[in-house]
Amino acid sequence: MTDATPELAPSTEADVLGTYLDAHQATLVTSDGSYAVSVHGEIIVGKRVVPYHLIPDEGFLGKTNKWRRMDVAERYELLQERWNEAAKIRLEAQLQKCAEQVVAVAREYELDPGSALHALVAKYELARLRCTLAIDRIEAARSQGAANKAAERTRDAVNLSLYPESFTVAQGMKRHFIAVLGPTNSGKTHAAMEHLARAKSGAYLAPLRLLALENYTRLQDAGVAVSLITGEQRKLHPEATHVASTVEMLNPNRVVEVAVIDEIQLLDDPDRGAAWTAAVCGVPASTIYLLGALEAQQAIESLVSRVGGTLEVRKLERKTPLEMEKQPLGSLKNLKPGDVLIAFSRRDVLNWRDQVIAQGLSVSAIYGNLSPEVRQSQAERFVEGLTQIVVGTDAIGMGLNTPARRVIFTTANKWDGYAEGTIAAPLAKQIAGRAGRFGEHAAGYVAGLDAYTHKTISALLKQKPEPLPDSGFFVAPNLQYLEQIAKATGQNKLYNLLELFAKHINVHDEFFLPANLSDQMEKARWLDLLKLSLSDRYTLSLCPVSTKIPMLERALQDWARDRADKRQAPLLRMEGMGGRNELQYLEDSCKLYAAYAWLGYRMPDTFPDGEMAQVLMQSTSEKIDRQLQMQNTRQRRGNDGERGSRREGKHEGHRRPGGFGGGRKGRR
Repeated sequence: MTDATPELAPSTEADVLGTYLDAHQATLVTSDGSYAVSVHGEIIVGKRVVPYHLIPDEGFLGKTNKWRRMDVAERYELLQERWNEAAKIRLEAQLQKCAEQVVAVAREYELDPGSALHALVAKYELARLRCTLAIDRIEAARSQGAANKAAERTRDAVNLSLYPESFTVAQGMKRHFIAVLGPTNSGKTHAAMEHLARAKSGAYLAPLRLLALENYTRLQDAGVAVSLITGEQRKLHPEATHVASTVEMLNPNRVVEVAVIDEIQLLDDPDRGAAWTAAVCGVPASTIYLLGALEAQQAIESLVSRVGGTLEVRKLERKTPLEMEKQPLGSLKNLKPGDVLIAFSRRDVLNWRDQVIAQGLSVSAIYGNLSPEVRQSQAERFVEGLTQIVVGTDAIGMGLNTPARRVIFTTANKWDGYAEGTIAAPLAKQIAGRAGRFGEHAAGYVAGLDAYTHKTISALLKQKPEPLPDSGFFVAPNLQYLEQIAKATGQNKLYNLLELFAKHINVHDEFFLPANLSDQMEKARWLDLLKLSLSDRYTLSLCPVSTKIPMLERALQDWARDRADKRQAPLLRMEGMGGRNELQYLEDSCKLYAAYAWLGYRMPDTFPDGEMAQVLMQSTSEKIDRQLQMQNTRQRRGNDGERGSRREGKHEGHRRPGGFGGGRKGRR
C-alpha cells in the first residue's frame, strides 16, 4: 500500500522526490542504464546489528530514457509504488533470512560472519545478488579441498586486506593528515599550497592535468624548484625539491615533507577513485593535506583509521554568499558581461556560443574535449576581459578559476553514457559555486535559463549532501599484483588476470572494491592475441585512448602490433580535414599526440618521437584556440554587418568601462 499521491504544483523533481526519499532513507541512483532507488537501514540478528545499503529487487524505476519522459507526478507515483513501508518489510525479511543463514554457518564452523554480512552494503547493487554474494562468501570461508586450495593461493597472492601495507615507504612513516573540507570558493587550496611552498620538499597531486599545470606555475612563481609530471607531459627541474603531478603519477618511493591531494571526494568515483585510494595509502609525506567536499569527511576518517596516522579536520565556509536569482534568465538578451552559461555537451556549447555571439557578445568556449592548454587559454581571455561570456560544460567546475559573477544553467539534464538524466546535487553545487569568486565579487548568483531549469537547480542546491561511504574504497591492480596472481594460478592472459583480481576483491574483502576495469579489460581482449609480455600488455591497456573514437582505437592497435613486431612506431602528423569537421578532427589529433607522448615516456624504444608529439600537442592546441577565436570574431563581424546602424551607439564592445570587460587592470 502506498501513500496517496498529493496534488503536485508545477514544482521540480528535486523538491518532490527529494522530500520523499529523505523521509524513507533512500536515494536515486543510476545502475546499468536505469534509474533505481537505493535504500539503507539496519536489521538485527541475535545481538548483531547488520547495516544494509542496496537496491531492493523491486527498486528499479525504469530505463533512463523512460524515466526522462515521465513528468514529476508520474515519477513520484512510481517511486511510491516501488518503495514504501510494505516494500521495506519485504526487503528486511529477505535480508533477515539471508543474514540468519550466514550467522548459522559461521557459528557452526567457528567463522567470523562480518565479511559475508558486509556484502549487504553495496549502494548500486540488487538485494538478491548481494544476498547470494553473502552466502557465497560464508561458503567460501567454509569450503575445503583442492579447488579451495587453488583459490587460497590466489587470495594469498592478492591479499587486499593488506593493500595499504604494500606501500612500504609510507607505512614506515609517521604521517599526519589534515582534511580541509568545504564548498567551492571556500579557500581550501590557499593554506595548503602556502604550506607546500614553504616546505623543504613536497608533492601536489591533481585530478586533472590542467590543475597540475596551474599549481606547477603557482609553485614556480613562489620561487620553488618544481617539476611537472603528468601522463603525457614532463617538465623536469634538475634540482627539483617539489613535484606537481596528476594523482595517477604518484611516486610512492619519494619521501617528501608535505603532500597535497586535491578533490579527495573523488575517492567515490568508480572509474578513477582507485588513484585517490592509492594516494592516501601510499604518499610518503609527513604532512598530507586532503582537499575536498564536506561529504568526504566520513570516508576520510575511515580510510585514515585503516591506513594509520593522525587526522585533523578543518571545515571551511564559502567566502562569498551564493544566491539563486529570483527569476530565470528567460532570454539570452538578459546576459551580462561576466556571466557563465552552462551546457552539458560539446555540441550544445558550440550552439549556445553561436547564439550568444549573435547577441553581440564575445565568448570563451570551454568543454572537456579541449586540451588543458586550450581550456586555460579560453579562460584567460575571460579573466583579462578579452571576452565577456563563458559558455562551457561542467569542465569549468574543476580547475578553472574564472571570475564569474553569475552562473546560468541552460539545462539541468546531462547524458550519463546511457541516456539523459537530472545532474547530481554535488555536481550542480560544484558548478554553481564558481560564481562570485572571492576578491572579485561581493556575492555569486545562479539562475536557470528557463523556469523549470531554474526551479530544478534551486532544489539541487538546497539538497543535503549524502556522505561518501566509509568502506568500499576502489582499488585497481598494479603490475606487481597481476604478476603475483599469474605466478599463483599459472594464468597469463591479461583479461583473465584482471577478472580474477576483480572477483577476488568483490568476494573476499569488505573494505576495498574493484575499480571500473571495463575499458582496460576491453583492450586486454585484443592485446592478449599479440605476442607481447604481460608488462607490455598491461602498459598498453592503460594508454589513455578512448575506444569510442575509431581513429584513436585504430592507432593504438597499430602501435601495439609495432611493439609486438619489435618495430619503431612512427608518429604521423595529422593534417586537418577542413570544413565543418576540422575542429573535431584537431581535437582528436591532439588526443592522438597525447597518447603517443604517454607511450613515449614508458616505451621509448618503440615510441622514439615523444618530444615531437609534445610539440605537435602544443601546436595543435594553439590551432584549436585560434580557430575558436576566429569563429568568434567572424560570426560577430557577420552579426554586426547584419545589424548595421541599429547597433550603432548601443553596443560598446567587450571592454566596457567600469564593467567586467574593463581590460587587464586588476585581473591578475
